[in-house]
Amino acid sequence: MAFSEKLAARIREAFSDQRHVQEKKMFRGMCFMVNDKMCVCVNEDEIMCRIDPAIYEEMLEQDGCRAMVHNGKTMKGFIYVNEDVLKSKKSLDYWLNLALEYNKKAKASKKRSKA
Repeated sequence: MAFSEKLAARIREAFSDQRHVQEKKMFRGMCFMVNDKMCVCVNEDEIMCRIDPAIYEEMLEQDGCRAMVHNGKTMKGFIYVNEDVLKSKKSLDYWLNLALEYNKKAKASKKRSKA
């Protein structure tokens, strides 16, 4: 599972003041769960942010952004941001804050029972 350790370390640092943060390997990368909800994932050269679907279209227009497509379906509210636009702390914080803001009102996925 290849993901950018450097980006993951930057996110760990940015989330150091957050409570209830867990890391899980998923989506071919490392996901940061905040309050048991997927918030940000790190892949090889980009992050995936879970943002408010109300601002999704507007955010897609920004440089270095693309939609998340899963099984041929566009996942509204999930956006990939290329690390080329995340060079500064300010730019990374911008995207992380969008994800954290939505995390407050996002619904957690249902827990799967272990068979």
